[in-house]
Amino acid sequence: MKAHDGMYIDGGWRPAAGADTIEVVNPVDEQILGRVPAGTAEDVDAAVRAARAALPGWAATAPADRAARLGALRDVLSARAEEIAETVTAELGSPLKFSQAVHAAVPIAVAGSYAELAAAYAFEEKVGNSTVHHEPVGVVGAITPWNYPLHQIVAKVAPALAAGCTVVLKPAEDTPLVAQLFAEAVHEAGLPAGVFNLVTGLGPVAGQALAEHPDVDLVSFTGSTAVGRKIAAVAGAAIKKVALELGGKSANVILPSADLAKAVNVGVANVMSNSGQTCSAWTRMLVHTSQYEEALGLAAAAAAKYGDRIGPVVNAKQRERVRSYIEKGLAEGARLIAGGPEAPRERGYFVSPTVFADVTPDMTIAQEEIFGPVLSVLAYTDEEDALRIANGTVYGLAGAVWAGDEAEAVAFARRMETGQVDINGGRFNPRAPFGGYKQSGVGRELGVHGLAEYLQTKSLQF
Repeated sequence: MKAHDGMYIDGGWRPAAGADTIEVVNPVDEQILGRVPAGTAEDVDAAVRAARAALPGWAATAPADRAARLGALRDVLSARAEEIAETVTAELGSPLKFSQAVHAAVPIAVAGSYAELAAAYAFEEKVGNSTVHHEPVGVVGAITPWNYPLHQIVAKVAPALAAGCTVVLKPAEDTPLVAQLFAEAVHEAGLPAGVFNLVTGLGPVAGQALAEHPDVDLVSFTGSTAVGRKIAAVAGAAIKKVALELGGKSANVILPSADLAKAVNVGVANVMSNSGQTCSAWTRMLVHTSQYEEALGLAAAAAAKYGDRIGPVVNAKQRERVRSYIEKGLAEGARLIAGGPEAPRERGYFVSPTVFADVTPDMTIAQEEIFGPVLSVLAYTDEEDALRIANGTVYGLAGAVWAGDEAEAVAFARRMETGQVDINGGRFNPRAPFGGYKQSGVGRELGVHGLAEYLQTKSLQF
């Protein structure tokens, strides 16, 4: 798609306040795809004012009518699924099949789920002699990352609209084209002017202006824990609601009774998928000492199959970050059994699928989020040791448990300090709440729990 040279504000494309632009680069060949405006505080203010003006009308719209608009939005996204996939492939570098199956299909499913929820949700309930009303929280500032660019937009915008909120979106500067496509879809679906607004720009400029804006009632941010901390501080000072979906260092716990080959193969695939740029990726594989050497052989063979099948990471800075973690792993004594820091290609931001053995829980690569195709394999002696290792980071976003007996896996999963656990390769559920314990975040996205984030309650006593 061709880049717009304006912002989508109050139902139309407007020229940006300033002349600065952001280059959008294809990570596969490093070619410039286009340029989008670098928004300023002035652009953010115009968008927030439009959202504030549209709020009373949208909040008063019947839930069934909001549901119908969201249904129309899902239909437009569905009709443009191929264009969405091609756009994400161009600006993120993910292989086209993965873009079709995940980057396009998942957000379409999520948009559909909120069309249904908006119609079915009980926005009013009786509690004894009270009627409790669930009302929209107000104007939402949504700041989204580049790793799942459309999914992260829909996971914030769809529930906010279902709740009766209005939205200003600041997408990641690396992947603004699919955000512009989303704005086109919103327009085509016939949402009233000002209900959804888009400002492209840099995080420290446009993102910060949005988080700080006094007329924004809730800031929803997905990204690094470091930036999340800053946004929480700004929001806290203004006593405004905040929803944060941050980093992860999720454990994939393979209990001795599990199907080892399946658990290892699915575990490697999970980490290499999207070039490792997934906050919930199972980047620590925990294997019993009696099966450790066999698991390493399986993991090395599985990683070798990926070779050229994964795309690049998003940009040069990210590539250097991932490679520096690989070098740190080597320096701290981990053993490389696949991949390494050397660039696999001369052009593009590629990193080799990498697997480390002999990783100890205190190593940097076992504690910090790398956000690239890097897996650490750790040995444990017994179940209590596995639990200590699994829970032994500042994060708690996701995880996995494998066991021959489902009840055994569930018993272990219940003791993990994390927001989501997949049992024996359980499938992603777009209606299940997603979010973290500890420093992985505040609040939940998706399903009913995701809708509740955008509501506030009022009790009337009779």
